[in-house]
Amino acid sequence: MPSDASRFPRSSPYWPVVSHPQLRRVLPGLAVSALGDGMAVVAVTWLAIQLAPHSQRGTWIALAMAAYTLPSAAGTVVFARLLRGRSGAQLAGWDAILRAGALAAIPLAHLTGVLTIWLYVFLLAASALLHSWGSAGRFTLIAELLPQRHHLPANAVLASIAGFATIVGPPLAGLLIAWIGPVWVIAIDAATFAALALTYRLALPANGGPRRSERGASRTAGFAVIRQNPALLGLLVLSLGFFFLFGPVYVAMPIHITDDLHASATLLGVYYTAFGVGGLVGGLVAGYLRGWPLRTTTIGIVVAFGITMLPLGLGAPIGVSLPAFALAGLIWAPYMSTSMALFQRSASIAQLPAVLAANGAILVLAVPLGTMLGGPLVSAIGARPTLLLCAVAIAALGLAAGGIAISRRSARSPGGPTGTEVSARR
Repeated sequence: MPSDASRFPRSSPYWPVVSHPQLRRVLPGLAVSALGDGMAVVAVTWLAIQLAPHSQRGTWIALAMAAYTLPSAAGTVVFARLLRGRSGAQLAGWDAILRAGALAAIPLAHLTGVLTIWLYVFLLAASALLHSWGSAGRFTLIAELLPQRHHLPANAVLASIAGFATIVGPPLAGLLIAWIGPVWVIAIDAATFAALALTYRLALPANGGPRRSERGASRTAGFAVIRQNPALLGLLVLSLGFFFLFGPVYVAMPIHITDDLHASATLLGVYYTAFGVGGLVGGLVAGYLRGWPLRTTTIGIVVAFGITMLPLGLGAPIGVSLPAFALAGLIWAPYMSTSMALFQRSASIAQLPAVLAANGAILVLAVPLGTMLGGPLVSAIGARPTLLLCAVAIAALGLAAGGIAISRRSARSPGGPTGTEVSARR
């Protein structure tokens, strides 16, 4: 019999995803758009530095970065009645169109001489209004086109694309900013979203519009579905706590590098690059976890991530803490893929866009809120103790979630698991 190696790539869990007649047309557009967003992480802050008054640069940088993500939480509620019940391709396509248009207005305003820091932040905020719906659309599209057994590998493909973009995008942006300036890097980002919107329009069949049962639905229907489903509510709380507790790391890491290790920003970049490389590997590995129990795996990721963060908080030598941080990135990467697969299995196709948008609207606040907490926390106890506290708290969160899951499973299956429970474990 031929070995798995001889049958590669057809034996790979990713083959049904990349060979799918419709998805394979969308994936290049997603990759180009992700690269544009990876470049925008640097360009958005750099243009804010150029436009803001010198004495207020820190404030405007924070506002610009927040504007590029946080308005999606408001958009989840404001546009719920219009968008609930739409197909995944429609949601993702409209998000891409809005992103392209709002971001393209930035270089246009620059050319006409009217670009101010206020207008800049406003346009960034406008570009983000449908971001939660766009993300929900991508994962809904997977659930619409693929059978359940392929959801996790497909989610992992999206995560791997994003992970690759976070590694390649920022250094590429640095080169382009030095050559043509940050405003034109944002123009490139706008062009990538325009290409993505065109990809959705041409690669996927048009949908007939919202389902009749979804018209007039409550603006908070997605939140209601999560609230009424203990499994989804528990998963949302776990994710919220996980991301929130990681937020202070963004504040503590640079201060730990400068004050505790007496090193330069170069070392900080090395740590983040190691985390990104580990994340890329972890994203590729995630597709091979489809035979694992998803809920247990998701909780285990949280526990393992907290443990791998401990060397940083304990002041281990760089030769130990750097590989540990790379391992943390590897462990972190499959979390979104497994958690999205749980949502895809726990909600109907009709409910899924609103549920995922509601989930995204809450989670988009988690890291910024945790980062805001990081400032006073580092000031109060120091950078390294903050890293240690985050690591311990994340591991404890995962252990608590595991304990609750075990107790619920025991309470619900005194005579053995039911078919529904067996399905929920997978």
